[in-house]
Amino acid sequence: MSVSQAQCVLDLDLDFFLSDCCPMADLGKRPAREACSPWPEEAVRAFLEQNCGLSRMRPIPGRIFPTHDLALDFWREHLLQGALRAPFHVTHVDAHSDLGIAPPRATYVEASVLCQAPAARDTLSRYRREGQLTEANYLLFAMAFRWICHLDNVRNPRSRADIPEELLAQNSSAEHMSLLLRQPFPQLFSALHGPEPEVPFAVYHDYREFRCSAPFSLVSLAMSPRYVPKEADSLAEIISEYMCL
Repeated sequence: MSVSQAQCVLDLDLDFFLSDCCPMADLGKRPAREACSPWPEEAVRAFLEQNCGLSRMRPIPGRIFPTHDLALDFWREHLLQGALRAPFHVTHVDAHSDLGIAPPRATYVEASVLCQAPAARDTLSRYRREGQLTEANYLLFAMAFRWICHLDNVRNPRSRADIPEELLAQNSSAEHMSLLLRQPFPQLFSALHGPEPEVPFAVYHDYREFRCSAPFSLVSLAMSPRYVPKEADSLAEIISEYMCL
């Protein structure tokens, strides 16, 4: 399947719709509203409709979940049902890249996931049990599962730099970036499973420059409570109007 034929998935995080990026709160706590304010309703609707092409009159299949790593469960469910085909194009609308800027970074995925046959890699329960799959690195796992053929990161205007440089493919440039997971023993694993695919990667530091290039097949929203003050939770109800839950 060519990239132009791929299905498109809209992957939203509530922390995008804030005036600033909140520092992560302690487990079980929420950031204070003073740290950042939620967008007004009209700005949220304008982004969803004008930039993402969504319509309340034509809602698409969607889901709302607490932490962003649950996007993997959502996508896997639709892959198993045949409603989604891999590889697919992911538009990740988030204040963070979720590409593992903090330890263990890409090390675990490259050492312990890429050694497996691609069809056997999506054992989510194992990675969670081992404490390796988190809301801050789940897109690394999706890449390792070979689910993603193209990745956009539409960022909050106040997002901090958090894209790991070691993930950038050798031929990446400011105009044409791509991501690549490195096989620990490339000759051996390439012979067994083929080389890991490069994933074209587009970063939108100014969300106003983003326009979806094709209709989305799925949409999801992560609430991310440790990064979002409770005053922003009401935005989820607005976003849900564009989903068939």
